[in-house]
Amino acid sequence: MEKNTILIVEDDADIRAGIEIYLKNQGYEVYQAGDGMEGLSVIENHEIDLAIVDIMMPRMDGITMMMKVRERNYDFPVVMLSAKSEEVDKIMGLNMGADDYVTKPFTPLELLARVNSHLRRYNRYKEALSQSEPEKDTYHVIGGIELNEETVEVFVDGSPVRLTPIEFKILLLLMKNPGRVFSADEIYERIWNEKAINTDTIMVHIRKIREKIELDPKNPKYLKVVWGVGYKMEKQ
Repeated sequence: MEKNTILIVEDDADIRAGIEIYLKNQGYEVYQAGDGMEGLSVIENHEIDLAIVDIMMPRMDGITMMMKVRERNYDFPVVMLSAKSEEVDKIMGLNMGADDYVTKPFTPLELLARVNSHLRRYNRYKEALSQSEPEKDTYHVIGGIELNEETVEVFVDGSPVRLTPIEFKILLLLMKNPGRVFSADEIYERIWNEKAINTDTIMVHIRKIREKIELDPKNPKYLKVVWGVGYKMEKQ
């Protein structure tokens, strides 16, 4: 089996080197970049399976880099690194397509746990992309939304919609259970396979899914909030 490749984008060389040591000990191949511009250059020249991206960097910050990564349709998971004072930046990062964030100072074990978790899902996602001939129980339709688990595709009124792996997993969970309300905690635990520690992430991902599947995201037809309880896909 090929090694997964991880890109560390961080302007502090000591932090980069420290993270690289732990990742290489886990058997990962590692590339480094000192800012967003260098990071984009690495991505264009190498196959990357996951990126760890600091928010505050010279020349090009992590959020700008994140935006360009998703604009260019790279779908590998991205874990943002942020200082505690950068709460707003965390949410912005998630809005731009980041999958997770870790707050500095962090322990290497905490970061490794997040990296391992996201790579497990991404590897399964890539595997699913290589499959063909969808079976009926892996094809879900609610109104004008079609979701194919086998090909990892989503169509809205016949037009393809590109979701990040996390957004796809959340939408799949809700579409497989139309009408059922899921709390933010339950969604987090099912998608991340660990105890819910920060459900703000779910709120941001739900908002992004809505922007992609709803004609009017502020007045959604499909993905509804049940105030004080959670989220559901409305039966059509």
